[in-house]
Amino acid sequence: MEGRPLEQVEHAALAEADDVLVERARQGDAGAYGLLVARYQDLAFRTAWIILGDAHEAEDAAQEAFIKAYYALPRFHAGAAFRPWLLQIVANQARNQRRAGGRRGALALRASADERASGGAAPSPEAAALLEERRQAVLQAVRDLRDEDRLIVAYRYFFELSELEMARALGCARGTVKSRLSRALGRLRGALAGMAPREAVDG
Repeated sequence: MEGRPLEQVEHAALAEADDVLVERARQGDAGAYGLLVARYQDLAFRTAWIILGDAHEAEDAAQEAFIKAYYALPRFHAGAAFRPWLLQIVANQARNQRRAGGRRGALALRASADERASGGAAPSPEAAALLEERRQAVLQAVRDLRDEDRLIVAYRYFFELSELEMARALGCARGTVKSRLSRALGRLRGALAGMAPREAVDG
């Protein structure tokens, strides 16, 4: 790689698969682990923030989780998926940190989801008001969910993890993921039904 610009080298390294970077990191390549951190720092932060509801605490939790994950690499099973393994460490760190600080987590939803649903067209004032009302209702309902429900809903619908990745991140069987997600969505629907007019919920 002699003579190649550093930016090109970094770009090529970022394109490497997780398992290649993990194996290099397990062999003591700190640069490879740094690339994994760069790849997943945003996802780790968002996972911690779901539980903690505070940006500064989420940053601390994510950073601490990356440190713990680095020292746990010798116990990482070769061939396993790195992302769900890391998210499990992040979630555990965030829970421990929140218990120590006595905080209750919250989850914010992005309005862009509604914008995508509208196909990018500008909604009428009435439609915009209804969308905002629904968004606020969903936001409050998700905030009121239990930690485990809030996390599994976020993993599936906001982070778009597969069922297998969710099972690994949550430390449970794949079949358990389906039942837990179903129960969480049921509680979410129940909360929404109690907060909004029936037609707004079914809409």
